Amino acid sequence: MDLDMLNMFVIAGGTLAIPILAFVASFLLWPSALIRIYYWYWRRALGMQVRYANYDDYQFCYSYRGRPGYRPSILMLHGFSAHKDMWLSIVKFLPKNLHLVCVDMPGHEGTTRSDLDDYSISGQAKRIHQFVECIKLNRKPFHLVGTSMGGNVAGVYAAQYPEDICSLTLICPAGLPSTTDSKFIKQLRELQESKHIDRIPLIPSTPEEMADMLKLCSYVRFKVPQQILQGLVDVRIPHNEFYRKLFLEIVDEKSRHSLHENMSKIKAPTQVIWGKQDQVLDVSGASVLASAIPDCHVYILENCGHSVVVERPRKTANLILEFLALLHSIDNNKKQA
Repeated sequence: MDLDMLNMFVIAGGTLAIPILAFVASFLLWPSALIRIYYWYWRRALGMQVRYANYDDYQFCYSYRGRPGYRPSILMLHGFSAHKDMWLSIVKFLPKNLHLVCVDMPGHEGTTRSDLDDYSISGQAKRIHQFVECIKLNRKPFHLVGTSMGGNVAGVYAAQYPEDICSLTLICPAGLPSTTDSKFIKQLRELQESKHIDRIPLIPSTPEEMADMLKLCSYVRFKVPQQILQGLVDVRIPHNEFYRKLFLEIVDEKSRHSLHENMSKIKAPTQVIWGKQDQVLDVSGASVLASAIPDCHVYILENCGHSVVVERPRKTANLILEFLALLHSIDNNKKQA
């Protein structure tokens, strides 16, 4: 092999080695950076664009894909301590011509966080209504989706602003009394009795606590490397003080059963999706909603926990699409009658 050829291989090897070494270094030293890159990549791959909307001095951060059309737009509200990108696993299985909007809930990610803000479920519903008006999403009634805390907010929103909503999907929503205590509720009671309420299972501060939270939220056992667990914790730790304040706000008497107090006011056709093995919010909540909402369609997913969006994204996306198709068919039949 002549010298020029040898030099070419050295240069080529060096060029390839730099990004590989950078990736390895990031994985070992800054795992949180990889988490952010991961979400950035999937937003780009799925065609989701990030935008900001302002209501007076309040800023909302959201991502969207598509434009309003003949089918209803879909607004998605994430759960406690999550963010708009948690919906990407479902967005992957939704048609690209659907108009999708995923917003960071009040105080989360890119949306304004203020000590003066009202983080009760009712207060969050009011903020989401401000966001809807900012981007003029309610020019036509839209389909609202919410999970966990976001499901509580979505249900209250549908009750308080019925003219905005054409239909509703609630995924393992909070805000309901339960006849059976979940594992999470039992843990909270034990912590209260031992006066260690600051150790909230949904607010991890170590990789071990993060692993425990994933086990609590998921029936499917994901094998997550230690470095990724560390990255997930590193991303969350700067926000843990806010998460504690928010958690205490939403479990307070004012918000604890907000969905239950408002469910009789929900007039829009409603879909309820729940993981049968949910250890955070007991699946018995589904029957509570079914008995109170006239046009309620309940789907219980076997071998699935609280993190329905992550555990069964394809199934969840299909259920939403089937529900919207059913409503469209019923609407057409009414027009032809």
